[in-house]
This record gives sequence, C-alpha cells and structure tokens, in this order.
Amino acid sequence: HTLMIPYGDRSQVVIEPMLTDQWFVAATELAKPAIDAVRQGHIRFVPQAYENMYFAWMDNIQDWCISRQLWWGHRIPAWYDSNGHVYVGENEMAVRAYYQLDDTVTLTQDDDVLDTWFSSALWTFATLGWPEQTQRLQTFHPTEVLVTGFDIIFFWVARMVMMSLHLTGNQDQPAQLPFKTVYVTGLIRDEQGQKMSKSKGNVLDPLDMIDGIELNALLEKRTQNLMQPQLAEAIKKRTQKTFPDGIAAHGTDALRFTLAALASTGRDINWDMNRLTGYRNFCNKLWNASRYVLDKTGDYTPMNPAPESKALTVINAWVISQLQTTIAKVTQAFADYRFDLASQAIYEFIWNTYCDWYIELSKPMLAQAEQTHEYQYTQYTLVTVLETCLRLAHPIMPFITEALFQELMSRLQAPTKSIMLSPYPTVNTHAINPHADQSVQWLQAVITAIRNIRGEIGVSPGQPISVQLQHGDETDRTFANTHQHLLCQLAKITELTWIDTNEKPACASMQRINQLAIWVPLAGLVEPAAELARIKREMTKAEKEQTRLANKLSNPKFIANAPEHVVSEEQAKQRKNQALLTQLLEQQTQFEAMI
Repeated sequence: HTLMIPYGDRSQVVIEPMLTDQWFVAATELAKPAIDAVRQGHIRFVPQAYENMYFAWMDNIQDWCISRQLWWGHRIPAWYDSNGHVYVGENEMAVRAYYQLDDTVTLTQDDDVLDTWFSSALWTFATLGWPEQTQRLQTFHPTEVLVTGFDIIFFWVARMVMMSLHLTGNQDQPAQLPFKTVYVTGLIRDEQGQKMSKSKGNVLDPLDMIDGIELNALLEKRTQNLMQPQLAEAIKKRTQKTFPDGIAAHGTDALRFTLAALASTGRDINWDMNRLTGYRNFCNKLWNASRYVLDKTGDYTPMNPAPESKALTVINAWVISQLQTTIAKVTQAFADYRFDLASQAIYEFIWNTYCDWYIELSKPMLAQAEQTHEYQYTQYTLVTVLETCLRLAHPIMPFITEALFQELMSRLQAPTKSIMLSPYPTVNTHAINPHADQSVQWLQAVITAIRNIRGEIGVSPGQPISVQLQHGDETDRTFANTHQHLLCQLAKITELTWIDTNEKPACASMQRINQLAIWVPLAGLVEPAAELARIKREMTKAEKEQTRLANKLSNPKFIANAPEHVVSEEQAKQRKNQALLTQLLEQQTQFEAMI
C-alpha cells in the first residue's frame, strides 16, 4: 500500500494537518440581503450570465473562516487572559474599559490575522473614513462600477456586498450597496490559451510590450526565482521559439487599444502579438494622418459659425455624416460595456473612412479649388473630423491623442487645455446626410471595382485606362456626373463614357455593381492568350464551387436540418457564383475571338 505524503511546493517539507481554534463569521444571515440586492436588480452583472455564478455561491453559503496563520495582515482584534477568556474590541484599551479589566489582568492578543478577503470586503467604505460619516464617504459611496475577474466573484464581490449592507447606514439612512454594476472581464491567457503564471514562464509584462525588451533580458526575467528551477531550460526554449528577437517596443496606446479590442463580453483572451503590432500600426496611421492635416491647413482660419451640412460638398458632408454614425456606435458600445465594439468602430472610421478614403478624396479637392469655398470647407472638414476623432479615441488611447490634440490646438491658436477637459463627442443629428452617404458609397464601389479589374488583369494602379459604363439607372448616371472628376483622378481614368445597352465591348473585363456594368477595354493593356488562360482557371474554380453548392442544396437532409438563414445564404452564394460564371464565359468568348 503506497502512502501518499504531501510536500509543500515551496518549503519542500512534509505537510501535516494540525487542528487549531479558528474564528468564523455566520454568513447565512449576511448573505440574504446581498442575494436580494442582485435579484431585485439593484446590482447588475455585465455580462448578466455571471449572476448565476454569484447565486450558486450565495445560495449555498457556509460559515466563513476569517482567521489566517500568516505573518502579515490585520491582526484579529481579540485578547485572551490567563484563564483563556476571550475579549473582543477595537484595541486593548477599549477592551479593558468595556470589560472593566485593570492592569493586573494580563491580556494577550490573538496571533492570527484576518482573511485577506475579510479586509478587502471593507474597502469600499473603510477607505473613506467610516465609521465616521465623512464628506468623502457621503460623496464617493456607493461607487458606480466595479471591474473584476470572474474568479473572485464570491471571494471579493459577494463579500463586499455583504459587508457594506451590514456595516453602513445608521438611524438617518439605510445601509448602502458598495456599487451598482459589476463588470466582469475575461482572463488574459498566453497565445496557447494557457493561464499566465511564473511557474510556466509564460507571463508577459505589459512594460516589456510598451518599452520593448531584448531576448537575453527576457530569458533572465522569465527564469529567475522559479519555485521549480528544473523548468528553466524548457521555459528558455519556449521563449526563444515565441520571441526569437525579444519583444519590440509598441507603446502604451497600442497596448491599451489591443486590450480594449480583445475585451469581448467576459470571455478569456488568448493574447496575440500580431494584434498588438497591428494596433501599433494604427497609432502610426493616426499620427501620419495628423501630419497631413497640419500640413494642409497652415493657412486655415477657424470658421465660426460652422457651415451647415447642405453648404458642404458631397464628399465633406459624407465624412461628417459617417462620423456621426461612428459617435453613436461608440457611445452605445461604452454604455453596454462592449469595449471591443467601441474600439472596432473607432478603428474602422479612422483607418478606413477617414485615412484611406477621405484624405485621398481631399487631395484633388484641395489641389483644384484653392482659396474657394470648397477649399475652405475641405480644410474645415479635415480639422473638425480629426479633432473629433482625437476626443472619441482618447479614453482608449490617451497619450497620442493628447499630444496630437495639443499640437492641433496650437496650430489653430485655440486655448491649449488638456483633451481630458474637453467634452466627449455627441451625435449631431443635423449632420447625418443619407444622400451624401449613398453618393459616396457609389463612388467607393466603382473605384473598388476598377481596382479589382486592374488586380485581376495585372495592370498597375498608376497605368491610365479608359472605362465604359453600361446599364444602370438614373441614380448611377447622376452619381457618375457628380463624381466624374474624382473618379477619373483616383482611378487613373483617361476617358469615362457610357455605352449603349445592347452593345458588347469587343475585348474588355467587367465588374458589376447591382445593374451597373463597369467595363475596362483591354486592348493594349494585356496579352490576350495570358488573359484567356487566367479566365479558364477562374472558370474551373467557379465550376467546382457551383457543383459543390448544387450538391449541398440538392441534399434533402441539409434542407431539412439546416437553419433557414443558412440555406438562404447558400442559395445566395449559388446565384452569385452563377453570375460570375456567366461573366467569365462572356469574357472567354471575347478573348477567343482575339486570338
């Protein structure tokens, strides 16, 4: 019979049980009002599912052992005389006064300290001057939001609720809750999904990601003071494989933005260094956009009052309208504690809408319209949208937004107060412009289609081409006329024409946007034989996909068991793929005629 003897992982000596007297709190009565506070909605959990974890502990609560045999902590306020009688009080002087014990009675304080969670449970009110009714206590208690992890919902959250309800309040006011909302974050794990711990050597120090660290320093940091030194070599090998060049500096804002972007509804986060690198690039993108704005607005004079939306060109009205939509998304996301959605909305607007599209669209507008209303309104839009973006992103990216805000205010000769003291953006409903949104979406779709054609046929972005438009409706013609100058300049088009509905270009590549057909004549641009070979390869892929979809949609089990929206999605894919096949077949016929 093998006797399993437990050894301490730190002391490496045998662990033996020893029965001693302990202090307990009768927790059943404490728990009842704390349970009611959550059931009645006075305290809410975000995500709400964590209420179940709270109730699972609280509905089955047992007496709470609050004494610990540790060197450090709040010493238990209990004293013993030589006969073993126990006296409890705030201090020894108070004990002697209350129990009328003179100096002839020797008192010895209990050697144990209070459980960490007992002391922590007093945090919300004891740090504010309680039991005195101080101004700080009246001002800051209860607080609004507690941010914590799910693993201490019972150990800390529940006990703060119990203690606050039991110890606060007096004859003049009822007991107080410690907070109104509990926001539960996920745990940050390593890239393999393992919990970070020093014993595993997989801990990532935030400062190392902010400032960077060389490989040798990282290896030393991860292997020093290990409780199990025999793991050092394995930790070194894993670290060298994951970080062969150490960790590059990414900056505080990139790290904060990454954490916010990954914080989705309390789920655990598998850390991804590629995401961190991507958001460092996002910080660079914002910095470079600000450099462009400052460069192009050296002669800008702030406009007061601001121009109305209807006075702006459609491009300027569009980006301001899109900004309002983004502000609404971010505001709602913050209200719902969806920091990931707030980050996503900020990222998509700044990177895609403002930098990739609006700044590119502003270049020809500034070049062609110097010292006109369009020129001034474009400068106004560049400055206004950038300044609003900085305020919008500031809670997540405080440092770069503060620096850029100060520089922008200095350029505008405006008071240089901190961005922290500026109001957070709110939606201006008057600036929402559906017509401008639709118009620029059309322009984006056409430019993207032309760029796709260039990519397909291997024509460089800078090579001039001619474009023919066919079919479409009155809206397409109106938008084509409105945006002809920008379209030609951004898509490098030398000639933009409409062709007859029944006409078929002799040799051209086509993309379709709804009913609008966009043709790029290929004469002089590509080699017919090479293009025909490409088309045949695309047709082979499309035919295989069509066969797969047909087999899937003809399977009675799939139709019977799959959700309705899944079936609809597959049918839509089939229709889209069939349209692609038809288009490729037309192009094949054209190129075969050229050879």
